[in-house]
Amino acid sequence: MSSKDRGAAISFPPPLVYLGLWLAGLAIERFVTLPRLGLPWPLGAGLAAAGLALIAAAIGLFRRRGENPEPWTPTNAIVDTGIYGWTRNPMYMGMAIVHLGLALAFDSVAALTLLPVAMAIIQTQVIAREEAYLREKFGTAYTDYCGRVRRWL
Repeated sequence: MSSKDRGAAISFPPPLVYLGLWLAGLAIERFVTLPRLGLPWPLGAGLAAAGLALIAAAIGLFRRRGENPEPWTPTNAIVDTGIYGWTRNPMYMGMAIVHLGLALAFDSVAALTLLPVAMAIIQTQVIAREEAYLREKFGTAYTDYCGRVRRWL
């Protein structure tokens, strides 16, 4: 079976990266005293809600197009409309926004500090593999899409 038929070589659910590092940040603060951000928790909660809405919109668009949002499943088409006309990775951007919002809502400097680590893991272990798969499967059509739409924003 070729990689075109298998999907991207992703072996774990990407939300677990954000969740795991957010929880690690909270755990660190149980043992290490760090300064507090001092922001009102509704700000963080609002950001987390916005991130969840972005994820839901992206998943909904995948479902309406008959595609699976899980990166380890094969895809039959490039989803390039709606939010995917602005960013190639709205689900991962949404996950990053949720992580940011929860870090702020829980007043966690450690969780906030681990957000770039989560994003780097997603970039190197998920997005890079997805993009290689999509380039192999769709060729110029995917390359053209990448030329039109930014990865993040």
